[in-house]
Amino acid sequence: MTTRVQNALDQLKINGVRITPQRHAILSFLMESMGHPTADEIYRALEPRFPSMSVATVYNNLKMFLEAGMVRELTYGDNSSRFDADVSDHYHVICETCGKIKDFSYEPLTEVERKAEESTGFQVFGHRMEFYGVCDDCRNP
Repeated sequence: MTTRVQNALDQLKINGVRITPQRHAILSFLMESMGHPTADEIYRALEPRFPSMSVATVYNNLKMFLEAGMVRELTYGDNSSRFDADVSDHYHVICETCGKIKDFSYEPLTEVERKAEESTGFQVFGHRMEFYGVCDDCRNP
């Protein structure tokens, strides 16, 4: 088990959350996955190990992880949320052919947020930016 997963589990325990085998598996899968999976993909990946686990169990745990600030929900207009356990400031590059999402690190655009506040009078809490293109696999089948 990675240190990152153990730290997340410890944080849940501190907050009084019981660590079930399913919860542990969902969190581990998310933290080890670089593919930004959907809830259904998580369910399908874990179902052989947990045949009694339901899709609702996955959704309920994802909701709890979201509320705890441990994962982010990514919605890109295809009606299926994807989940990212990397909650650091980063951006995404999305393949317009297959939908694959990859992380892209770049310095946070806090200056742009400040300008948006100045221009609009809004209090800005954050922003989202994504890039679209075609991945290597789709370009070179």
